[in-house]
Amino acid sequence: MATITKKELIDRVADNSGNRRVQVKKVIQQFLDEIVNELGKGNRLEFRDFGVFETKLRKARKAQNPKTLEPVAVPEKRTVKFKVGRLMKQRLGELTGAAVDDEAGDVAEMNEGAVEEEERSHQHQAGA
Repeated sequence: MATITKKELIDRVADNSGNRRVQVKKVIQQFLDEIVNELGKGNRLEFRDFGVFETKLRKARKAQNPKTLEPVAVPEKRTVKFKVGRLMKQRLGELTGAAVDDEAGDVAEMNEGAVEEEERSHQHQAGA
């Protein structure tokens, strides 16, 4: 399995689109910056059929140093989760011949939040 860098993606997009590399680089960088900015604000980013990015707050907890076995306080931290979208999952399955599963341990929790949000949206639209 190869690692593809941002530079390689920029080169591919520039070649395939016929746009200048410098312009493609600016657009891709701005796109990535906007993702980071929105996640930093606590917003959820949904790219239909591609996937969903959102941040989760991991609570502070007690852990154990494996060498000394002493308890260690682990502070709360914010993590970014990605849930694979339907078409991406389907396409990856076709390309690899293997089932694609979400690695995020709280995918069910993310789905519940999305369903609740969609239901609220439908209720709001029905009431308008």
